[in-house]
Amino acid sequence: MPKLAAVREQTALPLEPMAVEFFAGIGLARLGLQQAGFRVAWSNDIEPAKRDMYAGNFKDPEESHTFVLGDVTHVRGSDMPADIALAWASSPCVDVSLAGARAGMQGARSSTFYQFTRVLRELGEDARPEVVTLENVVGLATSHGGEDLAAAIAELNDLGYSVDVLTLDARWFVPQSRPRLFVVGARNAPPDQPDANPKLRPEWLQAPFADRSLVTHRALLPDIGPAAVGTLATIVEPVPSGDKQWWDPERTAAFTSSLSPVQAERLAVLRKSNRFAYRTAYRRTRKGVPMWEIRADDIAGCLRTARGGSSKQALVEVGRGKLRVRWMTAREYARLMGADDYELDGIRANQALFGFGDAVCVPAVAWLAEHYLMPLVEGKLQEKPVLDSTSEVADAGA
Repeated sequence: MPKLAAVREQTALPLEPMAVEFFAGIGLARLGLQQAGFRVAWSNDIEPAKRDMYAGNFKDPEESHTFVLGDVTHVRGSDMPADIALAWASSPCVDVSLAGARAGMQGARSSTFYQFTRVLRELGEDARPEVVTLENVVGLATSHGGEDLAAAIAELNDLGYSVDVLTLDARWFVPQSRPRLFVVGARNAPPDQPDANPKLRPEWLQAPFADRSLVTHRALLPDIGPAAVGTLATIVEPVPSGDKQWWDPERTAAFTSSLSPVQAERLAVLRKSNRFAYRTAYRRTRKGVPMWEIRADDIAGCLRTARGGSSKQALVEVGRGKLRVRWMTAREYARLMGADDYELDGIRANQALFGFGDAVCVPAVAWLAEHYLMPLVEGKLQEKPVLDSTSEVADAGA
């Protein structure tokens, strides 16, 4: 049990504010929300394999949590629990990903966002949560020239929420490069602080705030400074030399032979070192030729859903004249997502890699929840008048 939750229980304070999570995946958003004191009582996802991982990790008593397995289009506002303080949605990002076809928010998967807002609308004005949060890839900010993000904000405005937009990168908390976009809607928003937290709201995120047809705010939050988050060496799982996970000499030779001259030189320098170093590598296709590419730094690239070889990261151990290569393990994926103790017994390796690759970094969620979402719910940020969801968005933003 998180320390904050334990203190609340010991001092007989009211129950933690209730959160619900749409597109819950394996529950990493829940882990972060719980660390800040939220109680996640309801979750939904369409993937049975992810639900199985979720259930195996949390082991919820039936009376304390509901997991709805299935398409969100079948969820109705009347199905939701009462007294929701926060609604979280990690909606599918394929259609707005920088690596995808950029179909935008009207794409088959990303349009599930509008199913999420439909449920919020069906809850009605009185039962609608105080705060909503959408987590997605940073590509949402530029999808269709920014029109998709603007449309999402306008949709939340129509439901009575003023909206803030910020970015957090997992590398500020763990040794993984994983920037993500967070859209925070508040029924009682803090005053707009135009110059607040440029690290969280860089120049490429400023367009929505300049759009007078949208109701937005920029909350002043604590700064995130440089932190000692560790390197790949801190998350590597010990695998004995004779273990079959390490690639055999023939496969390792094929790996090195596929490197470009620049990559080969990078590896050669590391091999000459008198200490072992760890790097991650991806398989890429360059001009029709499959090649391996090794990261120059000692953090992992963005974990992805493991649907093929190019989406999986290999771990390279090199130094003292030696080289070993293997796929990263499920436990290493968990640690890179800040879910070090996640229950993995009985979980197939590919199932775990898929679950973690399609999730959100736990400490990033915990930071956002502690410094922004919980204060909003508890009314600790300075408020401005509640938006009238029946008014015209353009008038409200004028």
